[in-house]
Amino acid sequence: MSEGSREAKEDIRARHRARRASTEPGQRDAAGEALAVHGVAWAEQLTGGTPSTFCAYLGVMPEPPTLPLITGLHEHGHSVLLPICEPGRRLSWTYWTPGAEFVRSRFAPVLEPAGPRLGLGVMASVAALFIPATAVDGGGNRIGQGGGYYDVLLGSLASEGLEIPLAAIVFDAELLPAGSIPAEDFDRKVPAALTPSGLIKLAGPA
Repeated sequence: MSEGSREAKEDIRARHRARRASTEPGQRDAAGEALAVHGVAWAEQLTGGTPSTFCAYLGVMPEPPTLPLITGLHEHGHSVLLPICEPGRRLSWTYWTPGAEFVRSRFAPVLEPAGPRLGLGVMASVAALFIPATAVDGGGNRIGQGGGYYDVLLGSLASEGLEIPLAAIVFDAELLPAGSIPAEDFDRKVPAALTPSGLIKLAGPA
């Protein structure tokens, strides 16, 4: 990545982290409920109501709340896989159930579910992924938290020939005009953003 692109991404990430930190608790809660409504509706559209498996993550302050989405998917009969950070910026996965124990990750500032760990092979049974982002733009470019875990995951899925629907979860103000986020040739675009206002299709991969 060029130095200019790196600095531009860090500036965008810092600005939106500051915005998130200033969000009122009531606004966060309302955003989480709206994300759940739209996310579950998308899941039902993708599956026709057939119980399926989805990958999500537990949003921690100041990220958009995702527990309502996770719970909503479960209540509609779907299974939910949550990530566990591994060495080498890899992710493993474990199934979530209500009342699941969460522990602090050894590798990232996130909470992870305790449970048996599943590798990349489980992705073959996944209907869609909900992934974190700090911001996305209309061209499908995404800025994550900087850890690189999801860049590695998306690259691994592409290498395996697995084309799984996915949406990056952001607040409304974090969906930026196309071209706002600098992208390198190796960056993986995202096809959709899930916001409190709804699921927004982007000009990324189909």
